[in-house]
Amino acid sequence: MTVVTWNANSIRARLERFLRWIREHQPDVVALQELKAQDTDFPWQNLADLGYAAAVFGQKTYNGVAIVARSPITGPLRGIPDGIADADARWISGTTNGVRVISAYFPNGQETKSDKYAYKLTWIRRLRDWLCADGLREPTVLCGDFNIVSDALDAAHPDQWEGSVLFNNEVCGLFRELLDAGLVDVFRQKHPEGRLYSWWDYRALSFPKNDGLRLDYILATPDLAARCEDAWVDRDQRKGEKPSDHAPVWANFR
Repeated sequence: MTVVTWNANSIRARLERFLRWIREHQPDVVALQELKAQDTDFPWQNLADLGYAAAVFGQKTYNGVAIVARSPITGPLRGIPDGIADADARWISGTTNGVRVISAYFPNGQETKSDKYAYKLTWIRRLRDWLCADGLREPTVLCGDFNIVSDALDAAHPDQWEGSVLFNNEVCGLFRELLDAGLVDVFRQKHPEGRLYSWWDYRALSFPKNDGLRLDYILATPDLAARCEDAWVDRDQRKGEKPSDHAPVWANFR
């Protein structure tokens, strides 16, 4: 089974590119983030015509997450299922082909002294607590744009990001707590040397210079991680006309 996570940065703006990519590569599962579209604006029929099911948690203008799969998706849940109300569409889960897939769009945080950063920390802790309590009772992949640089190997110039909302002791510590809850970073498992990125700023020729960050992750329960044969970044999708600033990250499970 191939699993891909991709921050589309507006599914409507990237629709033709996305559908062309689906037709060409035919991934089994795609976790999408930052749809910037309501459920009614999602390309349900386009994907159905290509043989894909979808579970969607949309939101107008901001956020929005989805799971797209070649097999039926059962038991979809919208929002971290911990009973806490959240206006942001950042989390969706569903089971397909015997695996629970979670697509998550972690908050950015904006500034470390802002309310948005406090919300980011609270949101990640809610996710951690749910994972520790009852979130990993079945084979699971947690996919998404984490808005976290997990360590210095995930930034071309870590010194430029140190202390930011993406890279500081608090968020790196919370990332490790997600792993401690019972998950494996399958991309790092396959590329322990790091220095491979999934996001590049649109400005300052960041992509041609490979001045990037790894912000997009596929974390898997150990049973699945042991079956991961390969993981890679599809850099071609960051090229050409109207790309997202994120590239898809793939993992192949035997």
